[in-house]
Amino acid sequence: MTEALITLRASGALRAFQEAGVLAAADVHVALRLGKLGGEDNEEVLLAAALTVRALRLGSVCVELDRLTDLAGSADAAGRRDAVCGARAGKVDAAVLPWPEPRRLVTGLRRSPLVAGGPAGPLKPLVLVESTRGWLLYLTRYHRQEETIRGVLAERARTRPTVNIEDVGAQLDLLFPGSSTVDRQRVAAALAATEWTTIIAGGPGTGKTHTAARILALLYALDGSALRVALAAPTGKAAARLQEAVTAQASELGLPDPLVATTLHRLLGWRQDSGSRFAHHANNRLPHDVVVLDETSMVSLTIMARLVEALRPETRLILLGDPDQLASVDAGAVLADLVARQATGPANGDLARLLNTDVPASGGESPLSEGERERLRGGIIRLRHVHRFGGAIADLADAVRRGATDEAVAILGSGADDVTFHEPDDIDAVADDITATGSALIDAADRADVPAAFAALGRHRVLCAHREGPHGVRHWTRLAHEWLSLATGRPLDPDGWYPGRPLLITETDYEAGLSNGDTGAVIQRGDGLAAAFDRGGTPLMVHPSRLSAVQTAYAMTIHRSQGSQYDTVTVVLPDETSALLTRQLLYTAITRARRRVRVIGHEAVVRAAIERQALRASGLA
Repeated sequence: MTEALITLRASGALRAFQEAGVLAAADVHVALRLGKLGGEDNEEVLLAAALTVRALRLGSVCVELDRLTDLAGSADAAGRRDAVCGARAGKVDAAVLPWPEPRRLVTGLRRSPLVAGGPAGPLKPLVLVESTRGWLLYLTRYHRQEETIRGVLAERARTRPTVNIEDVGAQLDLLFPGSSTVDRQRVAAALAATEWTTIIAGGPGTGKTHTAARILALLYALDGSALRVALAAPTGKAAARLQEAVTAQASELGLPDPLVATTLHRLLGWRQDSGSRFAHHANNRLPHDVVVLDETSMVSLTIMARLVEALRPETRLILLGDPDQLASVDAGAVLADLVARQATGPANGDLARLLNTDVPASGGESPLSEGERERLRGGIIRLRHVHRFGGAIADLADAVRRGATDEAVAILGSGADDVTFHEPDDIDAVADDITATGSALIDAADRADVPAAFAALGRHRVLCAHREGPHGVRHWTRLAHEWLSLATGRPLDPDGWYPGRPLLITETDYEAGLSNGDTGAVIQRGDGLAAAFDRGGTPLMVHPSRLSAVQTAYAMTIHRSQGSQYDTVTVVLPDETSALLTRQLLYTAITRARRRVRVIGHEAVVRAAIERQALRASGLA
């Protein structure tokens, strides 16, 4: 059905909200369909249903009914789109729309057959929940997923692993020599030994995977070499990085070789007949004793629910991630919600004995605060010290994360070597980086030197908020081809295959062994070409004809860059009116850099980004 036909079917409040751009045609269509199936014709209830569908498109899990009017100020742009939805968006002022009065709306919803059921049948597609933040309205499927996560984690928290404290303490002394008992990496390891579920939060470079490798060494020492371990991440690139980080420490720590990381979908057992159902589930549990999941901020509510229900009760789950980064492109901000949850249950006595918190801090670590000790009760520890980068990059990332706008702007304008700020037309340095990196990649590809090609891929990347437009990926990809064609003397076809073309996989292809987010390069191989993808060890080689969903990756969206790092990143900021421009977006882009950050845009755009937080409604927190 076309948008025009759906628009004609809408009337009253639904039509008004669609014309204002608050609702898209698809939102209206779903609400009308639910109303027809459930026997509901109350205009306000149908509007609430449409707003709930809209919330899911924009990343929220539910709608907060007491804050409906806050939606008036937000453009109807999903994280996966670059344009405002709705053919007539902008013709009506959303702030003066007939927003329903919350108490009246709650009364209507409680009586509605869409919530309570009715003579039309057992269909109850909506769930109304009273929470500490007021009334929340869900689609039933997503409420069940939240309940699954909440219930499984609560059940896992009822008991703790039985460990020998003396043995754990001795191993911690070996794995963290010279550290104090409040070294947060050591605390994380002690926590993982004494809890079934551990969340290790922290920004890039704080040592999350370094700590995870030592946790594995600790658990192998406690439980023996028969320990069954799974390493996973949401994307192939993130899985390769996790495997690389653990493998680099395997010899030093005595870890089994190899410990192979995989995508979360592969771990759960992808099924060809379903995108959200897997071979492993509540009735066919994963066999592992330990599951380590990296880049958890990228995991959606749906996939997290599938993971936790597939765990055996005695499986240790270790979640690694940065709750301040962009959340999943799908609904939910699971890691941020779990970190924000209030701790419940008794204190961990074994952990308290291991920490001996009366011992003074040392090694640059500050003592654990009362808030941190409280979070330990929930199995949560946040790493603080940044090892990957320092100086202005670390200061800028921290200022953005805290929302310190003036401080961030001052750092950008400080003249530091590792952080530079440029006007939109000041792109000579970007051209130099793209040319140098692209030329090195082409040279390595011509020589079939795959390691050198992968090294060149990690030197520089342009990161954009949007795919289209003058600040978007497509524009910068075209510029990159023009600059490289001039520099190399080769007319590079933007849509063709040539040695040195950087690649980004945009859809998972299990038959080819490729995951959404995998990066690689085209390599000369004899008389033909092959696409090489980094696997943290032996590269995966695929014939270009097998690649159906692939993009040239001189530039990529900031969302796509999660789980990756580059020596230098160029952050191209959009117009300040962009609905994608948020504090989390800017923070994520900055923290992709190992050595240098270049920001292109106006000061007003930086201020707008830092002052606008991406807040996703959910009840999980």
